[in-house]
Amino acid sequence: MSGDATAADSREIRIDTPEGAINGDLVLPPDAVGVVVFAHGSGSSRYSPRNSFVARVLQNAGFATLLMDLLTAEEERVDAMTRDHRFNIALLARRLLVASCWLNEQEKVAELPVGYFGSSTGAAAAIVAAAGRDDIRAIVSRGGRVDMANEALGQFSAPILLIVGANDPHVLALNQEAMKHMRADVELEIIPGAGHLFQGPGQLEKVARLAGDFFREHLGH
Repeated sequence: MSGDATAADSREIRIDTPEGAINGDLVLPPDAVGVVVFAHGSGSSRYSPRNSFVARVLQNAGFATLLMDLLTAEEERVDAMTRDHRFNIALLARRLLVASCWLNEQEKVAELPVGYFGSSTGAAAAIVAAAGRDDIRAIVSRGGRVDMANEALGQFSAPILLIVGANDPHVLALNQEAMKHMRADVELEIIPGAGHLFQGPGQLEKVARLAGDFFREHLGH
């Protein structure tokens, strides 16, 4: 059943962690059929315009979305100078799991099937967070550095869709190599003419459509 993002329940959330609070934006359309948690990429935040665009498309397709800042305010300040935390996949994965556990405690979304949408290093964090769990039903990676998931590549079971630009040969090669180590069902979609940021006409729309179709298949039953 399709949702209407204009009639959705939208609110900012705050989740406490031992290192400090992380913030997010939860949007819950009427009659949502699943919830997608976004893991942003290197140096980005929940305000990423690309992830926000994909989130709106998913909301209109009937999915709740949770866009999270995976770093605390202090960690973001340090990362802006050192660039250390954005490549700390274990830390990002832990925060993604914290967000998932928070969802499980919310009455309106606790029963919804969960998927992850990861970009750049966030895709690796999504795989690490899903490793050894059966409650993550699907993962979509947009230009993801899935290779950075290392041994977790063979430890997650959720079906995964890898979306990579044809003009992003380095990341494409890394994704193709990572696929060899995955035991989960994996699909690779290469967007013609697209670079790492999918900035060309219609390219991000294609990403959002592919993600929506994949989540509908695996979350929307």
